[in-house]
Amino acid sequence: MEISLDLILLTPDEMATADAQAAHSGLSSFGLMDRAGQAVAAAALRCFPGALRFVVLCGPGNNGGDGYIAAQALAESGASVAVFHLGDPDRLQGDARQARIACSAVSRSLELYLPESGDVVIDALFGAGLSREVPQIVSDVIGKVTDDNVPVLAVDLPSGVCGRRGVPLGAAFRAQHTITFMALKSGHLLLPGRSLCGDTEVFDIGIPRRIIRLVAGKTRRNDPLLWRDLLPEPGSDTHKYRRGHLAVFSGSGSKTGAARLSATAGLKAGAGLVTVASPGDAIQVNASSLTAIMLHRVDRLEDLQSWLQAAKLSAFVLGPGFGVGEKARDFALALQDRPLVLDADGITSFMEKPVELFDAFAGNEPHLVLTPHEGEFARLFPDIAADKQLSKVEKAVKAAERAHAAIVYKGADTVIASPDGRAYINTNGSPWLATAGSGDVLAGMVGALLAQGVPAFEAAAAGVYLHGEAGHRAGRGMTAEDLAAHAGTGLGGSQP
Repeated sequence: MEISLDLILLTPDEMATADAQAAHSGLSSFGLMDRAGQAVAAAALRCFPGALRFVVLCGPGNNGGDGYIAAQALAESGASVAVFHLGDPDRLQGDARQARIACSAVSRSLELYLPESGDVVIDALFGAGLSREVPQIVSDVIGKVTDDNVPVLAVDLPSGVCGRRGVPLGAAFRAQHTITFMALKSGHLLLPGRSLCGDTEVFDIGIPRRIIRLVAGKTRRNDPLLWRDLLPEPGSDTHKYRRGHLAVFSGSGSKTGAARLSATAGLKAGAGLVTVASPGDAIQVNASSLTAIMLHRVDRLEDLQSWLQAAKLSAFVLGPGFGVGEKARDFALALQDRPLVLDADGITSFMEKPVELFDAFAGNEPHLVLTPHEGEFARLFPDIAADKQLSKVEKAVKAAERAHAAIVYKGADTVIASPDGRAYINTNGSPWLATAGSGDVLAGMVGALLAQGVPAFEAAAAGVYLHGEAGHRAGRGMTAEDLAAHAGTGLGGSQP
């Protein structure tokens, strides 16, 4: 399947390679820069029609070249323009030098900029390629602009934001609008970079799409186009057993709610049958609250093993409200040959011996989905979590490779990763998902997809996306119960 450019996410290095290959193919590199600069000017006029002055801040590289072209285009349109440069502009090379020569506006040193009423800053200092902390002079200007609430249009990425990791490098502009070229970078979607970009648009400057696809790695924006064809579509001959049997493990009598949330979400998300596996002291509590969801008593490991031999069970969810400890570890390891979503307490139970879990699930196709939030990720992968040079995407991929599992690294910028290096950044989450029990619902939704035969990575990616859609449908003030009730209405209002 040919991937849409709308879904491809590039690293700054991959974008630089695309630029180089475009030039090598015979395209004029200055022509590409000229189109970028013209697009910046057009965006400035469109987004900020009330600006009294466009202040173009030009850096020492090609991002600065885009700025000089934009400044000239704005001046030719009749706008008031002021240009400020970082470094010695006489040392510019190549296309950036040509762009500066073509710009009729006189530029002054960056430290001389003082905000005026009606200013709009066009940030063409660094773009996505910066990998070190911003110089103090830039930090000072960012402070002035922030303190005076000057609107910012960022070229490629707000200066100071790492294009690979999405984190500020000392200081960073907060843009109202960002214009980037050909494809988004990971830093546009990872937090806090996403919140610093404002509205982001992608402009096609003419690099052949085949080049973008050639240089692109395996990182994408999570979208139904990537996995929708793998979701089961019930036919006229479908019955409940063909839609899979999901088992969700309950905690003790005082900790049963999380499992019931997962089970409800699993049933809504398409599993044909769902059973809550309950310890004896929770049977009555669970029985009083379950109707379409079945109940089976499982106290000990021997009970689980007998059940596995006797029943046709398709997938499992273990962790929500289950309790941390040896029992969780034993149950998880007993399921090493079965599709399993390991969440919450199930993850934490392996914090002392994560290799035991990873080795158990190392065979065959990946069939384990781990759904850690930030703290749980650090418990299971402490060395990876502590590496500040890695992006969230890179951390998730390394974790997936080590665990031989699909990783759902949760957060407002959830990353789903596969052992084969694929990674999707999710962007459709609702702020109302930050509520108790939301993760339990997600675990049940992913489990339902596993039960229906969807591969682990795609089940995780689809579950996260559909969880976000359910959050939007449930709306403001929702509870986890509301969210679970909408778990089956993610794509076009119908069951997945």
